[in-house]
Amino acid sequence: MAEVIWTEPALNDLDAIADHIALDDPEAARRLVQAVFRHVALLAEHPESGSKPQELRGWRYRQVVEPPCRIFYRYDGRRVFVLHVMRGERKLRAHRLARRRST
Repeated sequence: MAEVIWTEPALNDLDAIADHIALDDPEAARRLVQAVFRHVALLAEHPESGSKPQELRGWRYRQVVEPPCRIFYRYDGRRVFVLHVMRGERKLRAHRLARRRST
């Protein structure tokens, strides 16, 4: 079983998305955050289940999707590092992940 580690930037990303949604529907924001955490928790048992993002062909990053979010992570064989959360309609910029690399 892999250990799932949320990085501070990824938590901040999710918080910002939830805050934006909560302006119109606080309950929807709460449900989204819970769904994201449930989905990411599955990575402890299946760390390689996420797809490889098309934008990052050849990189070691993976993603899981919990609409409207894309959650990017890296698996090092023992740990899953959640690095970035973004709205699915936004364009991924590879430098965002490079700055958030885990050790």
